[in-house]
Amino acid sequence: MLFFSFFKTLVDHEVTVELKNDIQIKGVLKSVDQYLNIKLENIQVLEEVKYPHLSAVKNVFIRGSVVRYVHLPAAAVDTTLLEDATRREAAQAAAKAKQG
Repeated sequence: MLFFSFFKTLVDHEVTVELKNDIQIKGVLKSVDQYLNIKLENIQVLEEVKYPHLSAVKNVFIRGSVVRYVHLPAAAVDTTLLEDATRREAAQAAAKAKQG
C-alpha cells in the first residue's frame, strides 16, 4: 500500500505514463487507485507524429494493467519521506514474519 499512498501525494502534479505498447503520455495526474488506474488531464502524447489519432484527446483514463512506468517529476518526490516509509513498512513486515 506504500506506493498507492505515495502516488496519492502526486495528484495535481505533471507525470509521464509509459504504456506497455510504448506510448508515452504526459499530463496532470488527477486520480489514482490501488490498482494503478490513472486519470490524466491536459494530456500530450510525446510522439504525436507516431500517434496522430491521440492529438485531439485531452483527458484519459489508463487502466493499471497497461502501465509500464510512471515517470515522476524529481521536485515532487520527497525521497527522505519515501525512504522512511519504506523502512517502516519493511520493519513491520519483518515483525509480522517473526510472529509466524
